[in-house]
Amino acid sequence: MLTNAAAFFDRVRQRDLLGPVLTQSEVEGCDHKLAAFSAARWGVGWAAYGLATSYHETGHTMQPIREWGGDEYLRRNYDITGRRPEVAQQMGNTTPGDGVRYAGRGDVQLTWKKNYARAGKFLNEPLVDNPDLALRPDLSARIMVLGMEQGWFTTRRLDHYAPRDAGRLETAVYVKMRAIINGRDKADLIARNAEAFEDALMAGGWAV
Repeated sequence: MLTNAAAFFDRVRQRDLLGPVLTQSEVEGCDHKLAAFSAARWGVGWAAYGLATSYHETGHTMQPIREWGGDEYLRRNYDITGRRPEVAQQMGNTTPGDGVRYAGRGDVQLTWKKNYARAGKFLNEPLVDNPDLALRPDLSARIMVLGMEQGWFTTRRLDHYAPRDAGRLETAVYVKMRAIINGRDKADLIARNAEAFEDALMAGGWAV
């Protein structure tokens, strides 16, 4: 947790991540993530990369979002009637309409019925029946924590790159961590943002 939240947010503004005047939504978004990281006992390195990941994946809003694209785009990519029916079947999208219903939501996009079911089981929440619950900021943050710890998104996990209690990490480690979410896409940019969030966490006295 932060021992000095004001210092953390001041440094976030100074590093030009959010602001220059922080909105309530930005603050609350960070708070939900930090609460989830603290509960999971993430050290500075993991927490910095979690914040940088949310920052990138949510378009700098720090709030969970729906996957971009209209219903036809989602049907083509995820539905049993789309262009990859065998993948849809494997991932639990067996009924026409599942492609839209179980499209991506969250800080890190939870996608496919199979993954909604897994997250719902871990969190004891009816995500299959109500997939929009993945947009609830506290649940979205917990889904991100579990997914990054357990390899839900690409099979790669945080502990493949650094221990849970790691402090400051080298840039090269943050670059490699992108494989947890999406291969090498924007890996260098997200690594730089992770370093900025790391600096803010240190200023805020992050401790677990």
